[in-house]
Amino acid sequence: MLSTIEHTITAIVCLITAIVIQRIFVRERSGDAAEDSIKGIKWFGLAIFTWGFGAILNLLFIEVFNWSVTHKMVIYTGVMISLANSLFILLSLPSIEHSKKRSFIVKLVKRFGTREFIGLYSGVMGMISFVFITASYNNEGSSNNFIWLIDIPISIFVALSLLYELNSAFSSRKMKFMLLPTFALFVLILFAVSHRIIPQDRALEIIDQQFWAMVGSITAISFKFLFILLFSILLYSWKFLSEKEHHESLAKELNLENSKLKLRLGRLELSNESHLDTISSMKKELSAFKKNQKVNFSDRQKEVLGNLAYFGVDKSYAEIASTMNISLEGFQTHIYQIKKLLNISGSGGKEQLITFALENNFSSFATPHDNK
Repeated sequence: MLSTIEHTITAIVCLITAIVIQRIFVRERSGDAAEDSIKGIKWFGLAIFTWGFGAILNLLFIEVFNWSVTHKMVIYTGVMISLANSLFILLSLPSIEHSKKRSFIVKLVKRFGTREFIGLYSGVMGMISFVFITASYNNEGSSNNFIWLIDIPISIFVALSLLYELNSAFSSRKMKFMLLPTFALFVLILFAVSHRIIPQDRALEIIDQQFWAMVGSITAISFKFLFILLFSILLYSWKFLSEKEHHESLAKELNLENSKLKLRLGRLELSNESHLDTISSMKKELSAFKKNQKVNFSDRQKEVLGNLAYFGVDKSYAEIASTMNISLEGFQTHIYQIKKLLNISGSGGKEQLITFALENNFSSFATPHDNK
């Protein structure tokens, strides 16, 4: 009766939970969540589904086939279901994010990859199970406790890994109040394992059979429910933190974009100031040019400008002075006076004078000559 109640409750709760988790996984996968970050949801859902499926098989064996709970096929099925459940829990561990050092099993899963790890796990557990089942199937003297030895080591290993990863995750998320429930889960798993491995006849020497069976059923249901509860809390805290990290990331992007806009605005202001300076300089040059156009040159100065316009850069000052039949010193004196009138200074004075003379048609004032 107790086993029927246990399996019925387990089947209903676990299958409903598995369906809900599967819907969450599908929704997250269709959204913006990365595949690697939500794989744990899938494996967690499969672990819960395995419990529910195993409970249905047990109900089928006991209620339909009228097999006892100690029937070897019931025990074999229970061991296989437990091994599959352990596999899915192990695969879900890498998705439990935290800042602490990862456990050995997480490193192992990441080292081999999901498919390789499943193959390795299935191969090793398959060979061990084959040996145990072969040794016990036709041996009436073998007890159920002997068969459960297949699952006991891996269950303890999973419990330790699960305890470490959950505690690390809750500590990293500043949820240290969850450390006690995770430890309680570990204790319940150990108690459930002990209930399987301790021979029933030895236990009945100390306590009542009905009480022993009731303790086993309550323990089995309790650790499953606590496992579901802890992972659900972890799942929703992950969702909350993911949304928080998304908002923080969006805020950082907006701040970065704002900084870029400010930098661009600063550059535009500098460029604008530079353009204003250029415009101001051009206005000054234009004003000076207009003043230059109003300058009254002497006939000799016009002749100097005319010769500069005519000869350009082809002849030196000395050659132009010779053409004008004046000394070089006298010619340079005229050049100096013209530059002063035009506000020309610095290097390139000759080129500026030539340009000015050409633009203002001083070529007609050049000294008469036969050829250039």
